[in-house]
Amino acid sequence: MIANTELKTYTSPAGPADPVLENDIAHSQLPKATDWADKQSTRDPADDSPPENIEAVDCHLPQADGGPAAWRFLFAAFMVEAFQWGFALSYGVFQNYYSVNKPFQGNRNIPIIGTLATGMFYLGSPVMTPLIRRWPQWQKQMVWLGWTMTILSLVAASFAKSVRLLIASQGVTYSTGVTIMFFPVISMLNEWFVVKRGLAFGIMCAATGISGTVMPFVLAALLDKYGYATTLRAFVVVLAVFTGPCLPLIKGRLPASHSSINRKTDLSFFSRPLFYFFALSVLLQGLGFFYPLLFLPSYANSLGYSPSIGALLLALVSLAQVVGQIGSGWLSDKRVSVQALAFILPFLSCVATMTLWGLGRSLAPLVFFSLIYGVFGGGYVVLWAKMGQKLGDDPTIGIVTFGIFAFLKGVGNVITGPISAKLLLPNTSVRKYGLEKYEWIVSYCGISMFACAMVMVALRVYRYLRKE
Repeated sequence: MIANTELKTYTSPAGPADPVLENDIAHSQLPKATDWADKQSTRDPADDSPPENIEAVDCHLPQADGGPAAWRFLFAAFMVEAFQWGFALSYGVFQNYYSVNKPFQGNRNIPIIGTLATGMFYLGSPVMTPLIRRWPQWQKQMVWLGWTMTILSLVAASFAKSVRLLIASQGVTYSTGVTIMFFPVISMLNEWFVVKRGLAFGIMCAATGISGTVMPFVLAALLDKYGYATTLRAFVVVLAVFTGPCLPLIKGRLPASHSSINRKTDLSFFSRPLFYFFALSVLLQGLGFFYPLLFLPSYANSLGYSPSIGALLLALVSLAQVVGQIGSGWLSDKRVSVQALAFILPFLSCVATMTLWGLGRSLAPLVFFSLIYGVFGGGYVVLWAKMGQKLGDDPTIGIVTFGIFAFLKGVGNVITGPISAKLLLPNTSVRKYGLEKYEWIVSYCGISMFACAMVMVALRVYRYLRKE
C-alpha cells in the first residue's frame, strides 16, 4: 500500500520459503491480510539504499490471532479498559456527591463534567485517527502520554475547590488522556487479531461491564466515608498499581515506518453504499442507547424504590454487557454475518424497551429489562470492528472506520441531554405508559433502536434490487 516502493520477500538461508509467512497464514487463515502485513515487513537486507519511507526491519512477526504476545496484549488492553474507561463511566456517583456536598453543592454545571468525561472520547476521533495514521511509530508513546494525563488529572481534581477546576481536570484533561490512550490501543488490536478480531474486541469492551458492576459501589462507599479528595487520590494509586505494569505489554505487532510520511489507507470504502448503511445504523443506535443508563434509576425511584435499587439496575446492565459483548464478538467471528447481528441486537433492544421498560410497574420487569438491554444493546458496539473489516482487508481501515463510528455515537451522547430535557414530562402516573413522565423517553429510545434495525432491512432490499 506504500507508493513507489519495491517490496521483496527475503529468502531464509534455512530453506526456500519464508517460514514466518507460512506461519502467519496458517494461524490467521486470512491470506490477504497477512500477505499485506508481511509485505510491509519483509525486504531484501542486501539493499543498502532503502527507499526513504521504509527502513530495514526484522522479517519475523509474532503470531496473529493467538500466541503469548497476542494474549498478553489483550490482557493489558482489558485491564486499561476496565480501570481508565470504567472510571469515566462511573462518574454518576461523583455527580451525586458533588451535588449535595460542599464546596460544590447546588452548582448547575456539575453534569458537564460527566458529559466531557465520556463524550470527548467519541468526538475526539476525527483528531486521533489521522494522528495515528500519520505517525504510527508513536503509538506506544501516545499510550504512555494518555495514561500520564489521566493520573495527573485526578491528582489535580483532588485539590479542586471549584466546579470550574473539576471541569478542567476530571472532565477535560482526564477525557483527553483517555482519548489519546485508547485509539492507539484499538489500532494495535487490529494488528494482533484478524480472524478473531470480533472476539478480541468483545473481550476488551467487556472490561467496562465487569468494572461497572463493582466500581460505582466502591467509589460511592469511599466518597461517603472519606470525601472526594481522598477517594480520587486513592484511585490514582489503584490506577498506578493495576495499569502501570500493563503498559509495556501494549505494543503493536507490525513494524511501523519511522518516516513521517503519511501511511496510505485504501479509502475506496467511502464510495461503497455499505459504509453509509453501517454509519447510519451506528448513528441511530447511538441516538437512543444512553437513555436507559440515565433514567433507569429515576424511573425506579418514581416507583418508590430506594436509590440503591437504581444503582443495582445499572450494575445489572453492566454485568449483562459482558455477556453481550463477548458473545457478539464471538458470533461475528463465526458464521453469523455482521449485517444479521446489526439487525437482531437493536431489534431485541427495541422490543425489551417498549415492553419491559415502558410497561414496568414493579422491580421484576425492570430487572429483566436491565439484563436484556445490557446483552443486546451493549453488545452492538463490538460489531464496529467487523463492520470495518467488512469494508476492506487493509488493517488501517479498521481504525479509520472505528473513528468515524465513535464520532457518530458521540453525537448521540452529546445531544442526549438536550433531547431528554424536551421529552421528560412533569407529571407521574403509575397507571400510564412509561409512568407518564418517561413516556416519550421510552418511546424515543425504542424508536431509535427500531430504526437502527430497519437500516439492515433496507440494506437487504437494496442488495436484492441491485441483484448483489
